[in-house]
Amino acid sequence: MEKVKRGSMPKENKKKAQFIACSTGLCWLWVAVIVFILDYATKFLAKKYLVVDYAVAVMPGFNLALSFNKGAAFSFLKDQSGWQIWFLGSISIIVSLGILIWLSRLSKRDVWRSIALSLIVGGAVGNLLDRIIQGQVTDFVQLYISHFYWPTFNIADSAICIGAVMLFRKRSIKNYRMA
Repeated sequence: MEKVKRGSMPKENKKKAQFIACSTGLCWLWVAVIVFILDYATKFLAKKYLVVDYAVAVMPGFNLALSFNKGAAFSFLKDQSGWQIWFLGSISIIVSLGILIWLSRLSKRDVWRSIALSLIVGGAVGNLLDRIIQGQVTDFVQLYISHFYWPTFNIADSAICIGAVMLFRKRSIKNYRMA
């Protein structure tokens, strides 16, 4: 019998806990952490160095332009009285929890799907933090072609979209192979 120090976990239990976490898709959550940190850092820098509604040209087709969005994608619900902040925040929490459960049921070898879901969680939590702290989401990336401008977005939005496309792509490839 191994003597265990007070407040520490026996070696067998540590190994078991590590095995459970790293045998599922949850071991890819480091991707979500990186997305969250990048999103938070870039939003912090945007708020510090950019002026609202003033575009800084980076290269043709790409500006940095600080804006704030109280709504959802494409400023949907932005003109509402404030209920949308709680509604969208609640959706973010529910979706994130659902994805964490999904990740816990995936094998760590299901890399593509685990990374896709982690990108979505990282982005959802990044925008959720904005909604909780400031009641709106900070956006600063502006893409355009000629005089057609895409709605301003951020790193969290990009991660969510990339994750969603990855999930769709995985599903469509699987369906294509079955046909």
